[in-house]
Amino acid sequence: MYHIPVMLEECLDWLKLEDRNTYVDVTFGGGGHSKAILERISNGKLVAFDQDQDAKKNADKIENEQFLFVQSNFRNLKRFLRLHNQIPVDGILADLGISSHQIDCGERGFSTRFDAELDMRMDQSAELSAKELIHEYDEADLIKIFKLYGELKNARKVASIITRERLNSSIETTGDLMRILSSCAPKGKENRYFAQLFQAIRIEVNNEMGVLEEMLSQCAEVLKPGGRLVVMSYHSLEDRLVKNFMKFGNFEGKPEKDFYGNLIRPLKPNFTKPIVASSEEISQNRRARSAKLRVAEKL
Repeated sequence: MYHIPVMLEECLDWLKLEDRNTYVDVTFGGGGHSKAILERISNGKLVAFDQDQDAKKNADKIENEQFLFVQSNFRNLKRFLRLHNQIPVDGILADLGISSHQIDCGERGFSTRFDAELDMRMDQSAELSAKELIHEYDEADLIKIFKLYGELKNARKVASIITRERLNSSIETTGDLMRILSSCAPKGKENRYFAQLFQAIRIEVNNEMGVLEEMLSQCAEVLKPGGRLVVMSYHSLEDRLVKNFMKFGNFEGKPEKDFYGNLIRPLKPNFTKPIVASSEEISQNRRARSAKLRVAEKL
């Protein structure tokens, strides 16, 4: 199992699926959402994006004339939709973050559970890996990343230890990294601490915040009026960007108004608070605990 789609029915309901319409799944992964969409649009079109080679293998198994897979980062959304003459679209779904499959694939270096090479690239052809980040970023940049993306209170200490230790010997694996930073993790909370550290490194390696901003901006351009953007995020940094863009049309969360006092924004959120998973779903799928679902319509 690649991973169980979180809030699957809620995602499909808010996409407002109609038989002859065109939809985009910008985070194909194991194809859970995409397969469910295809079941409901027999005469429609679904375009799915994913840069991961394993995701492409999953997509290759789908034999459906209504399905088009694009092996690319979703930052290239508009370019490939234009290339395939699929603009405008009726709905876009984004299930952000990392998949259970990527976490469970030990050699990819995403998980604290395996002693694997420091990699963490979602696109395995990308140049920057976690190992290069750990060895090449200066101390000030490491502090910034650990504070901003990992929300580590002792980011300065962590960066200092890394820059000192890498002078003595190469930090090759996730195990090496956790070993040299063992004194930084609060007692009894080691797993959560290193999960936050790994999250910070992964976000930087994959430029996840910058890519998300690019994708969201393009969604507003390719959606039809009345088309819906459905986004599920798993940490506060992602959710803040999504909320600000849906509510204000920018990522800073600053309202801009026209001459008549109306907000200048391409989308309108369907509700003020995010949808969260039911207690029943959370008990069956741990990944659902931190999920926040937001929906907006193109004005």
